[in-house]
Amino acid sequence: MTVLHIGAEHTAVATGQGDEAMAWLVLDMGAQKTARQFFKRSPPTPLEMEHAIATVEDEVIRAVPLLPPGTALLCSDVLVREVALLAGLAPGDRMAMPLDAMERVFERLAAVAEGRPVVREGLPQGTDFAAALLILREFMHHLRFGAITVVR
Repeated sequence: MTVLHIGAEHTAVATGQGDEAMAWLVLDMGAQKTARQFFKRSPPTPLEMEHAIATVEDEVIRAVPLLPPGTALLCSDVLVREVALLAGLAPGDRMAMPLDAMERVFERLAAVAEGRPVVREGLPQGTDFAAALLILREFMHHLRFGAITVVR
């Protein structure tokens, strides 16, 4: 099992069996830090998104040696829960969000960055949400997680 926490200034990853973490890593990216560093506008521009993606990818790749094959991904972050709800998952104590459902929410964010009204997509207007979604996407995509379970 791997647990992900996207904090304000850092993102933490812990992996292990049961309640015992066998390895952990703190990544130098967080929702507020990434938004502050890259997003000068709300919503962010496509160029701002691309710059953020490049940096986040480089940081996410640091977690590759930490993760055993086939590990399940869990998260209890409020912003990740919001992504799951925006992806159409029914609210609950455990919500399994497939990668493709998360990608559809990210595509909506990309459409907003391209100029589609944010109200039309029903996405939160803050850059912190955009940064958290970007971090989640890059984490799941580059570390090959097919789903994330959002828990309370």
